[in-house]
Amino acid sequence: QVQLVESGGGLVQAGGSLRLSCATSRSILSFPHMGWYRQIQGEQREFVAAITSGGATNYADSVKGRFIISRDNAKNTVYLQMNSLKPEDTAVYYCKNAFGSWGQGTQVTVSS
Repeated sequence: QVQLVESGGGLVQAGGSLRLSCATSRSILSFPHMGWYRQIQGEQREFVAAITSGGATNYADSVKGRFIISRDNAKNTVYLQMNSLKPEDTAVYYCKNAFGSWGQGTQVTVSS
């Protein structure tokens, strides 16, 4: 199994920003894509953003224009820059690779 470790979550006021990181021991270029998902309390886990090995990105409509996914190949790390945060962004955020492996998640709480 490939280990994925998320970090960077925390408590932030509405309108603020956070940067999440997903680190893996395996080169991120080994995967066709890497992605971020989130689980809002009481709801199912949902797609947030993804980036392919070629650098193409995709976003859920709910975060488009506010969140940016990026990567650092040398550090085997994928990032999620979260801007203009809203209370409805409050969730546990998970990193996922193309093989279906998940990290343990990091909590993001946005206060109003």
